[in-house]
Amino acid sequence: MTEPVRERSPRRWAVGRASEIAPGERRLVEVKGHSVGIFNVNGQFVATLNLCPHELAPVCRGRVGGTTLTSPPGEYHWGREGEILACPWHGWEFDLLTGKALADERVRLRRYPVSVEGDTIFVTL
Repeated sequence: MTEPVRERSPRRWAVGRASEIAPGERRLVEVKGHSVGIFNVNGQFVATLNLCPHELAPVCRGRVGGTTLTSPPGEYHWGREGEILACPWHGWEFDLLTGKALADERVRLRRYPVSVEGDTIFVTL
């Protein structure tokens, strides 16, 4: 007779203080043996695994900036500043708010739920 499979319940981990990560900044933390980037994207906290799905680079060490927006021919409009993470190895760009790669929406960053209680940031793994 086999034992029933037990669902592994997610666990919340305190990873820092919200007041210590200003908009546009990030913090790399270690959670259960995983390197996780905590980003403050215009006041919204986002957590992502520090692993690029393209070539397994430390993606959270990449540049955070914006991207060109849909524009008329011959014009280039810049926007979404602070929302786009570029991998430091090959430049793949990811939307921090959704995790999707800009060039191929089927490719995504691994993201984790984040909550803020008082001044404490929690990540659920």
